[in-house]
Amino acid sequence: MAKIIIDYDKCDACGECADLCPMEILIIVDDKLEVQNPEDCNECEVCMDVCPNEAIKVEPE
Repeated sequence: MAKIIIDYDKCDACGECADLCPMEILIIVDDKLEVQNPEDCNECEVCMDVCPNEAIKVEPE
């Protein structure tokens, strides 16, 4: 299972990461990025690659 870290000081909840996450781990709720079902993350790091603010970090646990 991956550990998904969101730096909310950098995140503007643009939704690019949520739209492109193949496992649908990231979602926007009330204009805030949230992690759901982190155990389903396959550590592809697409979210990190598309985040324009470098606000997401994926680390293996």
